[in-house]
Amino acid sequence: MLGRVEMISRIVIAFSLVALLAGVGASSLRAGMQAGSAEDSLSPMALVRAAVANELVAANDTSIKHMFCQHRKTPQGSQTRLYVETREAIAGMTIAYNDKPLTPEQLQNEEGRLAGLVSNPEQLRRKQRQEKEEAERTLRIVRALPDAFLFDYDGTEVGTTSLGREGIRLVRLKFRPNPAYRPPSRVEDALGGMQGVVLIDPASRRIARIDGTLFREVSFGWGILGHLDKGGHFFVEQEDVGDGSWDISSMRLEFTGKILLFKTIAIKSEEVFTDFRRVPPDITFAEGVEMLKAELARRAHGGSETVRAQSKSH
Repeated sequence: MLGRVEMISRIVIAFSLVALLAGVGASSLRAGMQAGSAEDSLSPMALVRAAVANELVAANDTSIKHMFCQHRKTPQGSQTRLYVETREAIAGMTIAYNDKPLTPEQLQNEEGRLAGLVSNPEQLRRKQRQEKEEAERTLRIVRALPDAFLFDYDGTEVGTTSLGREGIRLVRLKFRPNPAYRPPSRVEDALGGMQGVVLIDPASRRIARIDGTLFREVSFGWGILGHLDKGGHFFVEQEDVGDGSWDISSMRLEFTGKILLFKTIAIKSEEVFTDFRRVPPDITFAEGVEMLKAELARRAHGGSETVRAQSKSH
């Protein structure tokens, strides 16, 4: 499970991501967009609203599920994990530390943890509730924060995806907090400390990248749990994973701050998500666990090169 510090950082990133999805239709985009391509047959505002609508539809689509691999690097080392999205909850399994396969004891612990979830319906339901609550909280933020940021057109950029698709024209927007925005709670107030750049793929009308910085200290947990320092940085990139659906392909986080008012925290990580493969939408958690074990066995037959291949970063 994610540690407290990791969870806090991901909550901050989630808030910034969904707020951008909700607020990207600022009037400054209308003033800056240039005409002349097929994608621009829509007005800039209509294009942005279409992108926002697509993100919301995708977030609610339970018919598309994947198996994928995550490779995460921190100053302490790296970890490689496999995940399968199931109808009950996400099944995840560590398969390597520092690009080395698990020892027999480590593998036994991983399998035991998953077996415990499979055999304990209440524990699995608790995991399912937690994932559902996080998803619902994200969607509430999307709907509640359409005016959290102001955006300025900043040209276009040719993007290259991890799947090798080149020549994708992305619309580039600078974002900053909207001074007229009045957050309804301290949760939304954290958005007032973020600024950066967001890129939109106008052809598929999806958010392609967000690169942001904290330009002031940001509190979390009503200031009781702590704060993140000015200068913190986050980078989130998503793309078509090869089957027409989009997912996060890379993420970088770098934050310092304090938790519980006195304990210093330092977060620095790079994550790359690869090997997305569609799985049946109605598989159970137990079936997902068996898929993880089968994939681990397949990779073991392929040798250590399979694991090391996940260590590439953007």
